[in-house]
Parts: sequence; structure tokens; C-alpha cells
Amino acid sequence: MRNYIALAIPVFFVMIAGELVLARARKVRVYRVADAVTDLSCGIQQQTLLIFERAIQAAIFVWAYEHRVATLPAWADWALAWIGVDFLYYWWHRMSHEVNFLWAAHVVHHQSEDYNLAVALRQSVLTSWTTLPFYLPLSFVGVSLPAFATAASFSTLYQFWIHTELVGKIKGPADWILNLPAHHRVHQAINPQYLDKNYGAILIVWDRIFGTYAEEIEPCVYGTTKPLASLNPIWAQVHYWPEMAKMAWRAHGTDKLKVWFASPAWKPRGQEVPAPAPVARATFQKYDPHPSRARSIYVLVQYAVLVAATFSLIMWETAIPRTALVLGAACVFGTVLSIGGILESKRWAIPAEVTRLAVGAAAVVAWLRA
Repeated sequence: MRNYIALAIPVFFVMIAGELVLARARKVRVYRVADAVTDLSCGIQQQTLLIFERAIQAAIFVWAYEHRVATLPAWADWALAWIGVDFLYYWWHRMSHEVNFLWAAHVVHHQSEDYNLAVALRQSVLTSWTTLPFYLPLSFVGVSLPAFATAASFSTLYQFWIHTELVGKIKGPADWILNLPAHHRVHQAINPQYLDKNYGAILIVWDRIFGTYAEEIEPCVYGTTKPLASLNPIWAQVHYWPEMAKMAWRAHGTDKLKVWFASPAWKPRGQEVPAPAPVARATFQKYDPHPSRARSIYVLVQYAVLVAATFSLIMWETAIPRTALVLGAACVFGTVLSIGGILESKRWAIPAEVTRLAVGAAAVVAWLRA
């Protein structure tokens, strides 16, 4: 099966470049280097781990398909895949905002305090596992793996373009049927009236049917109600898990278990916090360590190499020797970690950078010797 996400990577960067050009023409700023780099780092982590996870997840779907209750004709297979993926995505997405342990994975996508196409690539390394139980029933009812994988990939690809502030309100029938940028801006916002709204993937009709739709009215403020305040992409992936563990440790009785399954808005007795206060775009303070121009240039140069290396790992994973693949993946994670540290001027950043350069060199040598 084709990896449509990997094939689309060059298109993603062309569209990001186009958004930058359009923003400059309109004299608005929609990108900050440090934030955008962290967004991309989270997505790179996800795609790198999928190299090692994809076969396991595909095997699970194949096993479910072998135990299907029906064999569908081709047209029904593909039709059910497209509608089923969109419908089940809505429920996965909604539950990921309403159940704490699912939010622990999904929160990664909401951490950016900007809103642009790079944010679409800010993904959790756990998303492919948290979605699996929601999508698996499709295989049991007879949806084939190629049909499912294609529908899921194009659902993800569609959602890329809606992460922009440069496309205004689109009126007409599309506004009622499709998930559009104005709808998804609401979903990403932390304005109290926008919280937990507009969960759709391609279609917005599920939100209209199940009462989770909200119209974009006031300007959106982005991020999470408790800011991450970090450019460390590895910490971004895991930070909410120790926070939940801490809440559970301090909780009493059944609250210790409830922490993991309750809404993120719920807190154990004695740990309550005020409801989210109104926010205004004009006064909202974004986390910005203001890296120097030299640091930003160094990071961007290194990032160009990182993107090329990650693309190579994803595209030719079956041809690369296993040792080189593992070392390459380790180098990817080391790179995103050290780059985050460089942008924040952390003391450990330089030793981490030297280490990852050494691991990267070892990966290249292992590949060439094979």
C-alpha cells in the first residue's frame, strides 16, 4: 500500500511556503520560527515511530478482517470505509477531549499558540494507537485494509489545509457539510465558548447532528488552557501523563481511578481549579523565548537536513538495514530534542547536539557499510 502521508510531505512544505508568502503580502504574521519548528518536530516523531509500528497495526486490522461478519462488494467496502472513518473519527476526537487518558495523547495537537499549516503536523506519537480501537470495528464488519488505510490517509490529508487563519468564512452549502478553516479554528481555540466544539474531520455534519457545533464569532485564541510553556517536543508528547499521575497520587478513594477516565476539566476533591477565564487575542501572552537570529538560522539549516533524512527513512524504510534504521530514528529524536534546547538556550543543548551528530554519523556509516 502507498504511504500517502509520506508522499505528501513535499506538498506540505510547498503549501507552508505559500502561506508564508501570502501572509507577508497581507502584512500579517502567522509563523514564529520556534513554535513552527516544535510543531514539525512533534509530527516527525510520530512519523518516525510509525516506521516500527505500522506493520503491527496493519496485522491487527488484517486479523480483524479475517474474522469479519460479512464480505462486502467493492463499492460497499470503499463507501463504508470513507463514511465510517469520518464518523468514527468524530467519536475518537470527541472522546479524546472528554476522557483524560485519551486527552493525554491528543493534547499535543493543541499546544501551539499559533494557528497555521505547520500546526496540522503537530501530532502525538500515540494517536495511531488511541484511534485503533475506534476504527477496528470497520474491519470486523468487512472493510478491507486498503480501503481503510486510503480513507484514513485522505482524511488526515484533508485536515491539513484547514489549519490556517488566511482563509476566511466560506459561505454556502460547503459551510453546512464540510469542515472548513473557520470551523476548525473554533476547535483549536481556548475561548471558553469554543472549548470542546467542532470535532469533525472532513464533514462538519456530525457536530451539527450531535450538538457540538459552534460558529466562529469572536477572534480565536490558541493553545491549551494550561500552557505547555516549552519547546521540548519530547516533553510535549508526555507531559500530561505525569500530571495525571500526580493528581491520582494526591487523590483519595475512587478519585484515584476516576482521574484517568474523567474529563480533563474535572479535578479530584481538594484539587479543583477555577473554570477557564475569558481570553482576548489582544492581551494574550504567548510563550516565546525569543531565540537569537544566529540560533534560528542554525536550527533552520539543521532542520532542512532533518526533514530530508526523515523523508528518506519513511520512504525507503524497507530498503534500509535495520541497524541503520534504528540509529537513524535515534538521531531523529536526538535532533528534535537538541533543537528545542538550542531554541530555549538550555545548558544541556550543546552536549545533546554533539551527541546526536555522532549518532547521525554512525547511522550513515552503518547504512554505507551494509
